[in-house]
Amino acid sequence: MGKKTKLKMSARLLRKKLRKKSFQVKKQCRFEADPALAATIDYKNTDLLKHFLTLRGKILPTRVSGNSARYQREVSKHIKLARTMALLPYCLTQQA
Repeated sequence: MGKKTKLKMSARLLRKKLRKKSFQVKKQCRFEADPALAATIDYKNTDLLKHFLTLRGKILPTRVSGNSARYQREVSKHIKLARTMALLPYCLTQQA
């Protein structure tokens, strides 16, 4: 039997391996850092709530927004309430 040849890794897999090895800084909750900002979470404060929505109108997950579980629940509750009051849209339509 002949000698086995080692396959080369693709560039995509090399980048993926590098990402796993590199040290990533954990995202900090902006509401825990600033208690005054946490007091401003309200369904009427649409400017703040828009930061936690995607362009399609979906609520950003905790791993993307960096919120702690407590404040993520609070933000999502107020987003849903603002949608019910018609202050925020349920979905944003894309213009062609």
